[in-house]
Amino acid sequence: MVSRPTLASLAEQLGVSRQTVSNAINAPERVRPVTLERVRELISASGYRPNSAARQLRTRRSRNLGFRLFPSEDGINGAVMDRFLHALTERLQEYDYRVTIFAAPDVDAEIETYGELLETSDLDGFILTDTRQDDPRTGWLMDRGVPFVTLGRPWSSDDGACPYPWVDIDGSAGTAEATNYLLEKGHRRIGFLGWPEGHETGRDRHAGWQTALSPYLGARELDSLSVGVADGIREGAAGALTLLANGATAVVCASDSLALGASEQFRAAFPDRPPAVIGFDDTPVAAAVGMSSISQPVEDAAGKIVEIMRTMLDDSPNPTKPPRHLLLPPRLVLRDGGGLLASPSAA
Repeated sequence: MVSRPTLASLAEQLGVSRQTVSNAINAPERVRPVTLERVRELISASGYRPNSAARQLRTRRSRNLGFRLFPSEDGINGAVMDRFLHALTERLQEYDYRVTIFAAPDVDAEIETYGELLETSDLDGFILTDTRQDDPRTGWLMDRGVPFVTLGRPWSSDDGACPYPWVDIDGSAGTAEATNYLLEKGHRRIGFLGWPEGHETGRDRHAGWQTALSPYLGARELDSLSVGVADGIREGAAGALTLLANGATAVVCASDSLALGASEQFRAAFPDRPPAVIGFDDTPVAAAVGMSSISQPVEDAAGKIVEIMRTMLDDSPNPTKPPRHLLLPPRLVLRDGGGLLASPSAA
């Protein structure tokens, strides 16, 4: 019978100390890269698994984090959160952490679930999404000293002074890049198809479009080229009709769902050229239909959140602590040859 590998047996095979192997698992930043690679290769080959029960007794922690799963509204933009959750789970598992997923109909129910999970499942902390101004969830957790990191800014006048850690995607930078690309192609009457007022992320994405286009158009023209509708393909098509009626020759959208609807209307209005439409989120649907879109680095965001959470929870904090506030840039993905050629009347 083959004995199960242990820290001691791994250390003996490698000719290093038991503590070195332990650090490679729990605090890899303390191990030299060459040694770390050797330890990881042997761990992978031997099938070694850390003793979670013993670790929990030693650290008095469950190595389990809570995460509220929001329902997907149209099955398209939910793909972004699927990517984030998959990456988050994968990265946490590298350090023997787990995620407890739960649902809640509203913020009050979410906070109530926090208390229940802390009591019954002894969670170490939470990862929050869908942040807003004066978010009651963050105040509740801070008052009780519960560790957490948010995917999303606090949306305050000074996000950098926020007392808790957050990671977010710079939506404004993404829509500004998309708008500038359309400007370079000769468009001037570039519409923005976003969401109704009251949506922080939507306001951020609208701001990038407005900043990029404002040197070319006055306030009244900008107003006529900005439409807010509920998120969805049908709503996007209806919003695009309004933009076309107001003279738009191209459009930047707050989501791929809106962009899909807008593309059909722009294709009908300009049958001799591909629709000058750019979505946001770079979902699999956008890739499948060859639609340009703004890609969010959600995998990178998940990795940064795990780094921050480990610094907060692990016994051996990373000596090079990651920043507590991170705004990550998105990337414009062009398809169909750009699919965004200017019409003769666009300049």
